[in-house]
Amino acid sequence: MSVTVEDVSKLYGNQTALDGVSFSVESGTILGILGPNGAGKSTLLKIISGYLRPSSGMVKINNLIADPDQLEFKRRIGYLPENNPLYPDLFVKEYLRFSGGFYKIPDLKKRMNEIIELTGLGPEINKKIGALSKGYRQRVGLAQALLHDPDLLILDEPTSGLDPAQLIEIRQLIRSISNDKTVLFSTHIMQEVEAISDRILILNQGKVVALETPDNIKKLALHTFRMYLVEFSGPVSLDIFDSVPAIRTEQIAGNKFIVSGPEEDLRPDLFGLAVKHNLTLLTLQELESSMERSFLELIK
Repeated sequence: MSVTVEDVSKLYGNQTALDGVSFSVESGTILGILGPNGAGKSTLLKIISGYLRPSSGMVKINNLIADPDQLEFKRRIGYLPENNPLYPDLFVKEYLRFSGGFYKIPDLKKRMNEIIELTGLGPEINKKIGALSKGYRQRVGLAQALLHDPDLLILDEPTSGLDPAQLIEIRQLIRSISNDKTVLFSTHIMQEVEAISDRILILNQGKVVALETPDNIKKLALHTFRMYLVEFSGPVSLDIFDSVPAIRTEQIAGNKFIVSGPEEDLRPDLFGLAVKHNLTLLTLQELESSMERSFLELIK
């Protein structure tokens, strides 16, 4: 199922949460949405899900305009909000049966068994939701979102608060779900978005900063800056770099620095700096960009 967002803005009084956001996602894509707090990630997902109406612009799901009043639109979407709303006093099967009743699924029992197997809920199926671990509660939320077999799955911070083992399990589950569905998810975890996303959307202050594959996100940042590891034989101060046309210099030890500069090669300048100050260079190495560094540069 394809998703098209056309010039979407959202205002809360005088505050702009989204400002002219436009992008499209092809069917079967996992789109990871990154951005600092307040960038508009949750607002965007709520608008795509139909939970919120935009102040202007529109969202189309397979050319069907997003409208929370249209049942056909709701049938196509599964949504797991950031604060997974569950009933702790219900058993897992009770909750799924209750949720399935809203969609009038023909053979609900069969579908429940399929989803329980898909999400790995079998070992905990006879427990109340309140007795489950955070990881299994997330699985219950995913099961509810998948129960009616939607074409588009929207997940807002699905791995928030999970331990490393639970995070890997949910990551694998999301990847397996994407075989026949389009998945949109937001996260603060760089490794998460890099590991499972086909494309990454970066938001900052309500605007789209980038929409690319993980590899191309790194390349976009590298088009604007290059990074170098510089190590001297002894401690030096930051001010010796004043004559180098660097964007930023970060001291990571007494004699080690990360220097970010413009696109042209800074190594001759850095070598000349060492000669000028009678310093011995132990390391002068150009670094590859990481997702974290690319993200920080792109949202500046």
